Amino acid sequence: MLEHECGLNTNSTVADVGSGTGLLSKLFLDFGCSVIGIEPNREMREAGDRFLAQYSKFAGAEARAEQTGLPDSSVDLVTAGQAFHWFDAPSARKEFERILRPPKWVALVWNEREVAGGFLSGYEHLLHRYAPDYRRVDHRQIGPEKVTEFFGHREWKLATFGNIQEFDLAGVLGRLRSSSYAPHPGDAAYEPMMTELTQLFETHHQSGSVAFLYRTNLYYGTV
Repeated sequence: MLEHECGLNTNSTVADVGSGTGLLSKLFLDFGCSVIGIEPNREMREAGDRFLAQYSKFAGAEARAEQTGLPDSSVDLVTAGQAFHWFDAPSARKEFERILRPPKWVALVWNEREVAGGFLSGYEHLLHRYAPDYRRVDHRQIGPEKVTEFFGHREWKLATFGNIQEFDLAGVLGRLRSSSYAPHPGDAAYEPMMTELTQLFETHHQSGSVAFLYRTNLYYGTV
């Protein structure tokens, strides 16, 4: 889609802003692009560097969306996967305009977890009880108006894709621990949260696993 509509090709340079552990960057590297991973968090950035160490066309950088440190007109596409909610959107848009070459494409990607009864509804309720930051970063609060405000026009497009992840108990616990909004070990809410999550898993698992259902949203347009 980005290839046909945005002109992405193997000569393109992508700035993956909020690149984290490198999952989105890897998709563009596998396509053949050069990727600059912009990530302010040291632990996440180092994990991404390790994960993508085999790719000669990847470079990680300690920077933020609002001040990437990249030269003017130096990249062909800016991407943000599961990171847009952390941005100061007006400042990030201004920075993306500066570093992008015309026609200045930006792709915003995130997963929205379905709340479909059973385990998934229980997991959602658990987050609201034990993770106070969750409401602030929940991508379901980012609607068309905020996307339009970011792009500065209504000509952006949305593509959606369904996907499923299955986890055993260790995977479920690890998934929550790795979430940016989750309480850390030592926080008063940490042990009760993990205990309740274990009980929730034991109630709903099928053959030792539970399924997380997602809708992946891809918003893309020019700035």
